[in-house]
Amino acid sequence: MSRLSFCVLLLAGAAPTAVYAQEAATPPAPQDQSTTTEERASTGGLEDIVVTATRREERLQDIPVAVTAVTSESLTTSGIQDVRALTQVVPGFFGGKNIGLFLPVIRGVGSSSVSAADEANVATYIDGVYQPDPFSTFVDLAEVERVEVLRGPQGTVFGRNATGGLINIITPDPSFDARGSVAGRLGFLRNNSMDYDIRGYVTGGLSDTLAMDVSAVYRKTEDYILDLVHDGKLGGIEVVNVRSKLLWQPSDSAKIVLTGEITDQNSTTNATQPLNDNTAGRSFPGVILPAGPWQTSVDSIPQLDFRRYNLALRTKFELGAVNLETTSGYMHNRTLQSTDSDASNILLGIVSATDPDITSESFSQEVRLLSANPGRFQWLLGAYAFWLDATAGIRIISRPGGPGTAQTSTLLSPELSTESYSGFGEGTYELADSLFLTGGIRYTWEKRKFTQVVNGNNLFGETDQSFDRITYRVALRYEFAPDANVYASYGTGYKSGVYNYTSTTPTPVAPETIDSFEVGVKADPLDWLRTNLSLYYYDYQNLQVLARAPTGNTFILQNAASAEVYGGELEVTAVVSPDFTIRASGAFTHADYKDFPLAQGFIPLPTGGNTPVSEDASGNQMTRSPRTSFNLGFNWGRDIGSGRIGVSGNLYHSSRVYFDFANRFSQKPYSLLSGEVSWTSPSEALRFTLWATNLANEKVFREIRNGPLTTDVTYETPRRIGVGASLKF
Repeated sequence: MSRLSFCVLLLAGAAPTAVYAQEAATPPAPQDQSTTTEERASTGGLEDIVVTATRREERLQDIPVAVTAVTSESLTTSGIQDVRALTQVVPGFFGGKNIGLFLPVIRGVGSSSVSAADEANVATYIDGVYQPDPFSTFVDLAEVERVEVLRGPQGTVFGRNATGGLINIITPDPSFDARGSVAGRLGFLRNNSMDYDIRGYVTGGLSDTLAMDVSAVYRKTEDYILDLVHDGKLGGIEVVNVRSKLLWQPSDSAKIVLTGEITDQNSTTNATQPLNDNTAGRSFPGVILPAGPWQTSVDSIPQLDFRRYNLALRTKFELGAVNLETTSGYMHNRTLQSTDSDASNILLGIVSATDPDITSESFSQEVRLLSANPGRFQWLLGAYAFWLDATAGIRIISRPGGPGTAQTSTLLSPELSTESYSGFGEGTYELADSLFLTGGIRYTWEKRKFTQVVNGNNLFGETDQSFDRITYRVALRYEFAPDANVYASYGTGYKSGVYNYTSTTPTPVAPETIDSFEVGVKADPLDWLRTNLSLYYYDYQNLQVLARAPTGNTFILQNAASAEVYGGELEVTAVVSPDFTIRASGAFTHADYKDFPLAQGFIPLPTGGNTPVSEDASGNQMTRSPRTSFNLGFNWGRDIGSGRIGVSGNLYHSSRVYFDFANRFSQKPYSLLSGEVSWTSPSEALRFTLWATNLANEKVFREIRNGPLTTDVTYETPRRIGVGASLKF
């Protein structure tokens, strides 16, 4: 049977799935199954990728954790510009949004809170530095080496608030060899709008021990949502990101990297429209209602702007039998945000955080000591500290009687702070040849403080509460063949209690916890085929969920009692021929509320708007958690003498996605198709592309929000088609 026939049968019979963790080099020649990984790579088989998912460098195929690593090349050919788009290539991952902020979900576990000083329960790290709140986790993937997505609770070596998993973004360190690149893309989308992306990178040595790099990105999508009120357009975004690293390597055993970064974003992406004309504004004369997708009639211009400053310091010292590593991080965030609460041109409600804005400052410090010598026992010990202070000014404007009636204005001025300390350790011992036992434990202590001021009046002074927890993980891995192993693990995850920054009471929501059972297989059954399979079961307690206030225009945090989550992911990579590689991945996620008797629900009114009710959501599907999803991607290339032509494509499909506890409002099943055609010069220095995203122009809900005044929606970006060019030097 040919490789092509084998792959077609495999993909047809196994609900095609793809792994982006490893890139094929050149096509492999048949080999004996006893051939080592190193020999296979050198002869052109599937290449290994080294990840830091366990806080030390290890082969992806050797760690007993479900991880997908997306390489820089895959990010480019799949058209992925930011972390939300990882939905299209990572199984079990959903890049959610709420009022324009990034809220990831992994295996059904994810936060919906948009509160300052409230961290998502899917953690985001950049070069080992924790990104602390929803205003800092939306990352433009500029000059990235790879992105690792870890599925399942990471309660030991990462620990803090990684209940559902984490996103680990790794950028390249400076090189002593001078090199650089510049790339540009120009795209076209609806309403004569354009999309620009210009980025560059340069690195080189300053001396025998000093090296430096600079990465810069300018990205702009012009407004493409038709504004029916102001005779214009909304929905655009403009991003500027500049990052620079300074590497000092005084010896082979010492490495120090200082990083500085600034990100500036301005957007109106949270321009909403009522779903099925459901707005309280429609009962008033003069209301304007959109007639189709990508239209809006809000009376106030929405806003989502932020500026972020980052500083980070990483050190590594090789001390013989051990390595000492430290990671320090500082971040300053300033966010301006405004959204229309009724999604119509009738002034009924506005929520804004523009005067003053939302500001947060955070500092983190981690120290790790790792074993360095080969041997049966490998270990890691560490300590971590984190501090955050946040302030906000949230103005709530209400005019429930409509035009000509009295207007009320309320200013909430909360202050929140977090202080967290933890110690952790993990070790792996080879019990017998090819049999490995891993155990890890972490103790975390946190204190949250909260002050709420309403219209200048301090409601209850400063209140605080402390939380602590021990989390742990045990895993057993057995290598039953040179390039195949099976593992089983049990782990716990934890997110501490938190205050809601729009609350007028001094009571935080309770901590949430998770117990995870997982088994998996990672195997290279043939030297041109890689398959990874994971199955899991979660017992999820005290979920922290976000709901709309029954009256007014704010959000409130609450605890759902419990949830039951189980499922699995399959990932496959196959080098079908010298020029053709297939990648596929798929996920089944059964994520249901197990016990949620007092869930908030909204029932549409005939005159527009909704009636808030309490409903029993027990047994309902969890929000932003599709039952099934898969992606299928390929790369094809051929040398033509004057260079190399290439074609790549990616298809992502999702089953129905619910956005409310009662499963009343949803996005029906949908598919997204993207692709690229390229020409690369013989020297590989010059590259031209023709690319497209959302090629079928699917109308997909990005988010659906319910409240007393409306059920509003925003849509994913429509079809974009464009050209690009890049130059390496």
